[in-house]
Amino acid sequence: MAFIADSLDRIQPSATIAISGKAMALKAEGKDVIGLSAGEPDFDTPENIKQAAIAAINAGKTKYTPVDGVPELKKAICDKFKRDNGLDYKPSQVSVGTGGKQVLFNALLATINPGDEVIIPAPYWVSYPDIVLLAGGVPVTVDATAEFNFKLQPDVLEAAITDKTKWLIFNSPSNPSGAAYTFDELKALTDVLLKYPNVHILTDDMYEHLVYDDFKFATPAQVEPKLFDRTLTMNGVSKAYAMTGWRIGYAAGPEKLIAAMRKLQSQSTSNPCSIAQWAAVEALNGPQDFIAKNNEVFKGRRDLVVSMLNQAQGLECPTPEGAFYVYPSCKGAIGKKSPSGKVIETDEDFVTELLECEEVASVHGGAFGMSPFFRISYATSTEALTEACQRIQRFCSALK
Repeated sequence: MAFIADSLDRIQPSATIAISGKAMALKAEGKDVIGLSAGEPDFDTPENIKQAAIAAINAGKTKYTPVDGVPELKKAICDKFKRDNGLDYKPSQVSVGTGGKQVLFNALLATINPGDEVIIPAPYWVSYPDIVLLAGGVPVTVDATAEFNFKLQPDVLEAAITDKTKWLIFNSPSNPSGAAYTFDELKALTDVLLKYPNVHILTDDMYEHLVYDDFKFATPAQVEPKLFDRTLTMNGVSKAYAMTGWRIGYAAGPEKLIAAMRKLQSQSTSNPCSIAQWAAVEALNGPQDFIAKNNEVFKGRRDLVVSMLNQAQGLECPTPEGAFYVYPSCKGAIGKKSPSGKVIETDEDFVTELLECEEVASVHGGAFGMSPFFRISYATSTEALTEACQRIQRFCSALK
């Protein structure tokens, strides 16, 4: 009798975490590795948020809390949705989890029955298909191709819908491509979804505030109010507020779904960290002006990376509208031989050889469901990015 559950055979370890771990191990060996694989801002958590956490500790707010969030945080989340997205939610429609990943996990495990299908546009965040598989569902990946700037097209969405479709997982701005959908592009998709009342929408808005060039963010329930009752709108404080390690994600949606998610969370982690919850209250209610300042820095880094990668032989790098990733094609490098003598047959070979030869860590496109591409995070210093891009240019020039 096997000791480990068969369900774990359906999933893979997170590729992004694995590569970040490998990069850290090489650094520990004294290698001059530049890590561009982690989706984590290099900015420190703002001071007012840190002080709110310290005040919570000093006030003894270190006990258990309600399973899915303190009332003050749920109110702050409702206020945020109203202020930023024009969406009206009650606290009973809000769930707070230990990071956005737990919120997604809860929602899918609480709703998927064996054989239920979940449409996932590729390229996708690495965890979406695996969470669906763990829940016993069937991930149905559909290509959002480079031809359309990595954005799902309405006809492609409609062709993927069947009577078994339960969810569409939708992420804008996207991890890994940085693609962000305009109001009109979203309307074309929501028009399709209106025709299929069995399909629910799980929208991952984690990068909402990280948009550039006067881009205006919108979310599906805001674009099409008729979809409000079958949309779970997920967000969190990790990216825009530089709070990745605080582990606070949240979502709002139908009360019946939120209650099911609460039931599941009550038997897994119970409440998220009490101190982190109070820090998140301050993040959502406090000053927001630093976000625009950080975005100016990110935009400069994006423009630098796009320019330098497009100067590398065999690479093509589009300019993303949001998040802090670029998703360049390495098609021009496939079939060539690296300085080590290895023939590059896949994007995974490309990033492996790049790490071995030039000590730059990135993530291969296959991990996100679309090849031959690779993802680079530009959430690190301009100096490190410049050096990394010079190394990438050197590596590409050395391919024969």
